[in-house]
Amino acid sequence: MNTLLAFLAIFSVIVFVHEWGHLYFAKKVGIMCHEFAIGMGPKLFSFERNDTVYTIRLLPIGGYVRMAGEEPEESRVRPGHEVGLVFDRNQQVTEIIVNNKDKHPEAHVVQIEQIDLVHELFIEARDEETDEMIRYAVSDRALVVEDEVAERIAPWSKQFHSKSIPKRAMAIFAGPLMNFVLAFVILLGLALYQGVRLSPEVVVSDSPDSKTAIQAGLETGDVITAVEGAPVSSWKEMTAEIERYPGEEVTIEFERAGELKQTTATLGKREIAPGKYQGVLGVHGISEFSVLGSIEKAVNDIYRTATSIFNTLGLIFTGQFSLDYVAGPVGIYNFTGQAVTQGWITVVFFTAMLSVNIGIINLLPIPAMDGGRLVFLGLEAIRRKPIPREKEATIGFVSFALLMLLIIVVTWNDIHKLFS
Repeated sequence: MNTLLAFLAIFSVIVFVHEWGHLYFAKKVGIMCHEFAIGMGPKLFSFERNDTVYTIRLLPIGGYVRMAGEEPEESRVRPGHEVGLVFDRNQQVTEIIVNNKDKHPEAHVVQIEQIDLVHELFIEARDEETDEMIRYAVSDRALVVEDEVAERIAPWSKQFHSKSIPKRAMAIFAGPLMNFVLAFVILLGLALYQGVRLSPEVVVSDSPDSKTAIQAGLETGDVITAVEGAPVSSWKEMTAEIERYPGEEVTIEFERAGELKQTTATLGKREIAPGKYQGVLGVHGISEFSVLGSIEKAVNDIYRTATSIFNTLGLIFTGQFSLDYVAGPVGIYNFTGQAVTQGWITVVFFTAMLSVNIGIINLLPIPAMDGGRLVFLGLEAIRRKPIPREKEATIGFVSFALLMLLIIVVTWNDIHKLFS
């Protein structure tokens, strides 16, 4: 149960922050957003606020913000339809009742001859009583009501494609950006809470992890001054040098009680990406409170995670890539369970790392991802005309279908690994 709650909490926070980035910046540049959704599939819960419907959906495999005009929309009100019109005091249409007109006795029933709810905002209709053709002005905040569910119309000035390329790009890029912001805030908070290791003064414990340091003769309180001849003056410099020599014997210079000493150590090694390792000495540092040090640590953690992800993705081009290097919802659930057993700090750190992963994956130039949409905007800027929306929508749909297929395959692989 703890794993399930942690998984849902992590998923909800990461997806919420990502989609909130899209929503906030889209609205900032004047784009109407019809829906803000957490999850996919059937709707579990919803409410409406400021022209946007906020929904929680069943399947925890993502979320979305449905921006007006971002994809070709089929009008639900067309010439030949019989609809009910509700007017304001200025005789502008404020509601268009598509069906169940008997529930709206105040509505004036007409048969539509012509309609434009995007540019000119009008309805031309033949009055049933007089058979006269009348042109009605439509309010730019009019509602289309179908099955008693109302959705505000989206005039051209509020649609995605009416905005400049930089504004559209910002609305798209804001999602992954907020994933990096979330990771930074989490990691900064953890660093401020736990402290950061500034000095190369080491702590050697009795645990198996310190076996290499013990065999090298290091003791708690020793201050490492050089690794393999390279001077170090901080914990960051020391660990960077140690990581360069996985599994190798290195010379370590250190200071003990004011006296300079030297020893050799055969380092352990830690796999950080498929086929890539870091050297490990098996010492811990002394944590100190430092705002600047915490900021630096948070940035370095994000950088290391991003580098590891790109190294793994790079294996695609070398033919060394394996499905075992990626995880779907089941795999993430499994990792969440492992984090829960190690305590809340590990769970919070895992959340930050997963947020970085999702931010980077979303920026890949795949049409179904934010990165793919940014590519289309780049092509539009180069061509000085947009890619035909039908073609963009078709490419996006095919890519999304392939992405769902990949998720299914990865999920099956995750399940297989659980029971193998």
